[in-house]
Amino acid sequence: MLERIRLFLASLDTQSQAQAPLDFATALGALMVEVMRADNEIAPDELTMIAKLLRQHCQLSEQSSELIRTEAQRLVDDAIDLHRFVKVVNDHTDEEERIEVIELLWMVAFADGKLDPQEDYTVRKLAGLMYVAHGDFIAAKLNVKEVLGLAD
Repeated sequence: MLERIRLFLASLDTQSQAQAPLDFATALGALMVEVMRADNEIAPDELTMIAKLLRQHCQLSEQSSELIRTEAQRLVDDAIDLHRFVKVVNDHTDEEERIEVIELLWMVAFADGKLDPQEDYTVRKLAGLMYVAHGDFIAAKLNVKEVLGLAD
């Protein structure tokens, strides 16, 4: 019995070591997917917004952005937590760029025309994990609402 447990634990260790490193676009896509899924609805407008933002901010083709979004969805489905994705984004961005990432997350949250409390909570949680100050978090939200023409 102990031998089987040891073998099982060894296989888990091997699997975690074999996990391929993430690129920035996929990690960013995963965070956007997490915001999209926060309200337990996947709206077509949100899927479109994620692909559009990946194209614009990661200089990807339409086909590449769609593939990365699909891969990000798969990774989020399999993920235990978001720290792997947040770490990649934090490692590749400075403070100002992380605020821009929060703006992108807000754009996904507002893509379907409404903000669900779970989406708000998810962006807030990610902002904390990315060390974005609360004032910058709020300013990013207000900026996106203004850009999208959404009223309070």
